[in-house]
Amino acid sequence: MELKLLNEQGKEGAGFAASDVVFGRDYNEALIHQVVIAYQANARSGNRAQKDREQVKHTTHKPWRQKGTGRARAGMTSSPLWRGGGRIFPNSPEENFSHKVNKKMYRAGVCSILSQLAREGRLSVVDDLKIEAPKTKLLAQKFKTMGLDSVLLITDSVDENLYLASRNLPNVAVLEPRHADPLSLIHYKKVLVTKGAIAKIEEMLS
Repeated sequence: MELKLLNEQGKEGAGFAASDVVFGRDYNEALIHQVVIAYQANARSGNRAQKDREQVKHTTHKPWRQKGTGRARAGMTSSPLWRGGGRIFPNSPEENFSHKVNKKMYRAGVCSILSQLAREGRLSVVDDLKIEAPKTKLLAQKFKTMGLDSVLLITDSVDENLYLASRNLPNVAVLEPRHADPLSLIHYKKVLVTKGAIAKIEEMLS
């Protein structure tokens, strides 16, 4: 698979040969959907709680007598049918939202995403990308020169200058190959991968 090679001015150079196993897969929409949904679900935490009929503030006094009022029978104000009553099946902080995805499926899904990005021209390779100082302005100017506004940079090693400079850019993320998740790959308009990171990605996903 030939990937586009960009220079620091954003111009295309000679193609970069990459593994067909990782960057030449067929598009599998169902698998990608499953992998992305599982990633989002596994990131959720059980931080919501509702009260059942025992926990809500209530009295055990019978609201009105059983017969003769013309109204339905009522035993306690904590009934789920009442306003302010408890929930029948309340959400609890121990709720588990995780989805199980096999390693083979996850790798195949990520490979399918990378392959589709390459076919659409959204994935490009750069020799390396570094800046001289931890200045957001320098990194923003570099991406502007390359004609990029929303970009995910995957580099073999994130140095301190690059990490600090990218923190305040809302449409820029800098990650190492092991942290490149399916959601980030889909979210950004452009994905830049250094040559060193390509080798690591192929080693992880082959």
